[in-house]
Amino acid sequence: MEHKPYAVIDNSAFPIVKVSFTGEKSTDLNFHHYLKALKECYSHQQPIAIIFEATKAVTPKFSHQNQQANWIKENWTLIQNQCQGTAYIIPSLIIKIALKSILLLQKQPVPYKVFSIEKDGKDWLKSLL
Repeated sequence: MEHKPYAVIDNSAFPIVKVSFTGEKSTDLNFHHYLKALKECYSHQQPIAIIFEATKAVTPKFSHQNQQANWIKENWTLIQNQCQGTAYIIPSLIIKIALKSILLLQKQPVPYKVFSIEKDGKDWLKSLL
């Protein structure tokens, strides 16, 4: 069975890291790979800022929302020490609600904002670096 990624991570504009959700439904396998790749963004041990591009995102299963919240909790210190902020590009109300539910389960240790336009999110992240 072919593995279709839940998200693709682009480090080409480091220290700004772009996480683009593909529109694939979350599965145990692709969500595991997403969280593993997300943690690898911190391997440089340098300040980073992350833009989550969610225009194609579909709502993850509730179990995966819990996994995301637990991932934040488990990696709290790492995120706090290296991530300067996160920008979420979310035009969809449903995805905004999913983000809120994740953040209700576990708050973020760094500043974040939600934007409708990617350029606005990038500009904000650049101001934090």
